[in-house]
Amino acid sequence: MYAPQHFRPDDETTGTLLEQAVAGHLVTSTPQGPMATMLPLAVDRPGNRVLAHMARQNLQWQTPWYGEALIIVQGPHAYVSPSWYPSKAEHGRVVPTWNYVVMHITGTLRVHEDTAWVSDAVRFLTERHEQQRENPWSIDDAPPAYLAGQLRAIVGIEVELARVEASVKMSQNKSAADYAGVVAGLTAQGDWASGEVAAMMQHGVGKVVSAAHGGHGGQPNSGE
Repeated sequence: MYAPQHFRPDDETTGTLLEQAVAGHLVTSTPQGPMATMLPLAVDRPGNRVLAHMARQNLQWQTPWYGEALIIVQGPHAYVSPSWYPSKAEHGRVVPTWNYVVMHITGTLRVHEDTAWVSDAVRFLTERHEQQRENPWSIDDAPPAYLAGQLRAIVGIEVELARVEASVKMSQNKSAADYAGVVAGLTAQGDWASGEVAAMMQHGVGKVVSAAHGGHGGQPNSGE
């Protein structure tokens, strides 16, 4: 992954992003070329693995792959206009850019057809996604015969973690004034994506990453 030092999160932040991952694109290299599928997922930190499932009819798991698999987890992202920088009026040396959070998970891919394994994985994923709900749904709520049919229609996906890389590009290479200008500009946009990025910046995610590498550099678009 290309991640300049000032956008590279520390291990603690990367771990937090990993634990919060709920979906991603599973990418494999095959004789037919790259193949990818968007999957719901959950990270089992004690087991050092990512768990997911895929439709049995999906050709990706049936196609031999080379080497390790890659899971791309995309976080909030939004366009950043140079008109939001106060420094535009000072020197004009500004250009558009894009703020984003992305994580690459690389590791050994294993596919499981065993119904018991798949059932355990689905239970793990369901409990992870339902745990914050007032009335969480459980796979035990479904009729056994119906559940058995659903489980036969999928295969289990397991990726043993080898490397986790992340890039948190949140204007932390900008001055404090330009940083604040981006937050204000994104907030004024009014769309969901811009609001998510603005919220991350307001909660100091970009500043935390920057502090780990010496604070705001104030370099106009350096390393972007």
